[in-house]
Amino acid sequence: MDENIINDLNEELENVIEEGHSMLKDAELQEKFEEIKTEAELLIRKYPIGSVVVGVTAGFLVGRIFK
Repeated sequence: MDENIINDLNEELENVIEEGHSMLKDAELQEKFEEIKTEAELLIRKYPIGSVVVGVTAGFLVGRIFK
């Protein structure tokens, strides 16, 4: 019976560690997305006309692919 309790506690501890690890990865991922977003905004502000051309071209190509 004591062994069952220890096994249950070990499983619970493993689950909590896994959840904590995934939360940490999510926080790192969010930070990376923020960095990419900031860099994209700076690039768009630096080259607004080129950004519009790239966006329209990408939209056209995606439309042709899914047509």
